Amino acid sequence: MSDKSLTHLDEQGRARMVDVSAKPETLRIAIAKGEVRLKPETLDLIRQGLMKKGDVLTVAQIAGIMAAKRTADLIPLCHPLPLHQVEVTLTLEDALPGVVITASARTTAKTGVEMEALTAVAVSALTVYDMVKAVEKTAQITNIRLVEKHGGQSGDVINE
Repeated sequence: MSDKSLTHLDEQGRARMVDVSAKPETLRIAIAKGEVRLKPETLDLIRQGLMKKGDVLTVAQIAGIMAAKRTADLIPLCHPLPLHQVEVTLTLEDALPGVVITASARTTAKTGVEMEALTAVAVSALTVYDMVKAVEKTAQITNIRLVEKHGGQSGDVINE
């Protein structure tokens, strides 16, 4: 690994924000996924709309979108990006059992939106956890990952 590949470190090895000013603005898209594993009984309560805190899926969806917009405030070395679109979908999966969360983020910028998509999934999952913890103490947030990204100098990456 060459020193040039460590772009978040300065000459003294200290953390720094990467200078992207010379990079061209291109369309950037990222998709991330994650799961919240739940007991089948908890999944049924969500499906029936019987959770005391309200509509779990809608609240978690909105939380994920809001989190994507605040990623640079949460992750210290992230660049603030003008997001053109953030989509968060939550699907109840009996086979898991639990909730599958998918988030996509889109912008035209000098750097990618992977962190925004991942942050949306993470905060959506935390919101699901918060909304079910009164009835289930064993919920597990798992497998948060980048599924694919498009645009930029490194090109397309498809992990699934």
